[in-house]
Amino acid sequence: MAGDPRRERELVQRAIAGDADAFGALYLMHLDAIYRYALLRVRNSTEAEDLTEQVFLKAWQAIPGYRQYGKDFIHWLYTIAHNVVVDYHRRRDSVHISLSDAVIEEEHETSVLDALVQAEDVSALSAAIAQLPEEQQQVIILRFVEGLNYNEVARIMGKSEGACRIIQYRALLALNKLLVGEQV
Repeated sequence: MAGDPRRERELVQRAIAGDADAFGALYLMHLDAIYRYALLRVRNSTEAEDLTEQVFLKAWQAIPGYRQYGKDFIHWLYTIAHNVVVDYHRRRDSVHISLSDAVIEEEHETSVLDALVQAEDVSALSAAIAQLPEEQQQVIILRFVEGLNYNEVARIMGKSEGACRIIQYRALLALNKLLVGEQV
């Protein structure tokens, strides 16, 4: 997320006016978050890169008509990213997610056994998340991977905070059942 909201607002206003350099700065500011979101939704780094570029291309094309309406720029980008990913899945006719690609190596050394256990845990979690309905996947990713609060998730998804809490609750129940081997 952006560090300085005033600077981001200024860059957005300049980008709306057609300033490509300002849009480039916004691109750099939010590239990692949008890529991470796409990667977790499509499970393939090459596809995620392509989808991320589609998101920013669509954003560049739509920026002249962008209006904040109480929404942060990153929320607008997440909405575009969600739509791009949905289109991708419609074309591919499958829904996958992988947290293993998103795991960042810690700076301190871990034993090979610890790394294998962690990879196995991430793989199990990834497989369980992939079995959730798309709406539940999105809430889990936005809340726990991207670290957004309910208000931000609700704005991105176009739902109330209460609805997002219910979706998250149901998703966590389903994940628990899947991870302990019960049928959902």
